Parts: sequence; structure tokens; C-alpha cells
Amino acid sequence: MSYMPYLADRAQVADATTLIALFGDDAGMEAAARADESRDVGNYLHFCRWRQIERLIVLLSVENAIGTVH
Repeated sequence: MSYMPYLADRAQVADATTLIALFGDDAGMEAAARADESRDVGNYLHFCRWRQIERLIVLLSVENAIGTVH
């Protein structure tokens, strides 16, 4: 995966798991919609945050381990 998410804090993981619980397979699209909404109102910080959460959701949905396994 070429886009590993940057997680600034634990809350991003909590938001990703909440979206997955609420939206299931559509959680990534919900995160993308929230990012787009943030961009549209000029909030680039929340835009970047929701994009990273979207990437995390994709990463969590993959069955195999990504990257180095110790």
C-alpha cells in the first residue's frame, strides 16, 4: 500500500472504528465525504485528518498484514 496513514493521535483510530461500526463497508466513503465537506468550508486541518482516517479504514479492511511483521 503506497499511502500509509499518518496518525496524529489515538482519536483518529477511535473515529475510524466508530465509522466502521456505524457505516460498515461504506465507512471509507463516509470519511471521504467528511473530508470533502471540510475542504469545501476551507478547513484544511480537518480535511487532512479525515483523509488519513479514510486511509486507515482501507488499511483496516485488508485481510493480510501490510508492511513488516515482527
